[in-house]
Amino acid sequence: MTSSSVQSSDLLVPLDLAFWNIETAAHPMHLGALGVFESDGPGAADRAAELLAARAAAVPGLRTRIRPVWLPVGGAIRVPMPAFDPLEHIRLAAPVADYQAAAGELMQRPVERGRPPWEAHVLPGADGTSFAVFFKFHHALADGLRALTLGAALLDPVDLPASRERPPAPTPSPWSALDPRTLPGRLRGTAAAAGQALGIGTSLARATLGVRSCAALTSAATGTRRAAGVVLDLDDVHQVRKAVGGTVNDVLIAVVAGALRRWLDERGDCSEGVEPRALIPVSRRRPRTAQPPGNRLSGYLVRLPVGHEDPLVRLRGVRAAMDRNKEAGPERGAGAVALLAEHVPALGHRIGGPVVAQAARLLFDILVTSVPLPGIGLRLGGCGLTEVYPFAPLAQGQSLAVAVSTYKGRVHYGLTADAAAVPDLDLLAQSLRDELDGLVAVCAREAGLVTRPGAT
Repeated sequence: MTSSSVQSSDLLVPLDLAFWNIETAAHPMHLGALGVFESDGPGAADRAAELLAARAAAVPGLRTRIRPVWLPVGGAIRVPMPAFDPLEHIRLAAPVADYQAAAGELMQRPVERGRPPWEAHVLPGADGTSFAVFFKFHHALADGLRALTLGAALLDPVDLPASRERPPAPTPSPWSALDPRTLPGRLRGTAAAAGQALGIGTSLARATLGVRSCAALTSAATGTRRAAGVVLDLDDVHQVRKAVGGTVNDVLIAVVAGALRRWLDERGDCSEGVEPRALIPVSRRRPRTAQPPGNRLSGYLVRLPVGHEDPLVRLRGVRAAMDRNKEAGPERGAGAVALLAEHVPALGHRIGGPVVAQAARLLFDILVTSVPLPGIGLRLGGCGLTEVYPFAPLAQGQSLAVAVSTYKGRVHYGLTADAAAVPDLDLLAQSLRDELDGLVAVCAREAGLVTRPGAT
């Protein structure tokens, strides 16, 4: 493919290139989602696999692979896959007794880079009452919102709000850089970009000062994976939010902070003074806009107040930190580190990918991301989706990532961990439940209400 035939909307944006080039066999960079469906009888999983294969053939975004281009040097492009075969991407497994254990094994395996970088694994339940589908989308193919759009296209049709298609950006003329009339604008743009990069870099340096993290989050990684899922009641989250203020997301992040404290103390690690840096991704897409493909992400960096004993102090600390980040905006501050990818030429991503991959542990300690889901019930082959757990990839040198979604009145946490560094992931999962129960109990006591039975 010549450079003149490359459309700007098909080229991987800088952050896509970063995800594509930092991946290694031991550190795959794909998003995961485990959906559990009610079974309507024998053969439900087989029918689901057939439906997925039939529908995948009609989704253009699932037919594209990533390949390098000559110009820009080091760049890559999405192109249609010749003789695309959905059966190479959709696999029907043997009956599974533990969906989350299977998810951990599947998160460990990289997707095939020579084909469209996604997979769907249909997992029949061993008891015959349910089946699950585990989706994998490479982060260079899609961010969370784009992955949701691609996955939803494989499920039964529903009346979702239509995505607003943005027209592709025009391909700039190769001679435009020589036009002297564009020089002032280009100089202003270069100066602004340099100022933004300097500001983000300075904020990152400050964010590393005076922080006590914990080895459990940044242990030497082995490339093995374990996954766990937790379901919590969204009404409990709203009860805490109404009592303390802030947003649902503030409460969900504070629950992670409190769970980390409980987990560290239970396993014998000291939580006193621990303030791990959590990267909270922020979408830069417009609402209901899944186009263009690729990543449109920034982020906030928040020190999780793990070391504070009082759960309300932790929640108020998270809320204050998130408010400060929102006031500054997603294009400033240490959390906007993803935007630095835009200041690196394509060749720099290809050459410097291994170096950037090893630097992740210096930038943040844990990823805590939220994946939006529609508020209506989803189905596959008439079988209702009852649970859905998102899973985030692990960067080199990091042991734990947390993803969270709300669906049909419940909160689903998906935990991805290095299996050797975090052998007690189930303990952390239980700590999430205990922390929300504790917050509910504290808020109820402060309001003079009767706590729920079993709340601690």
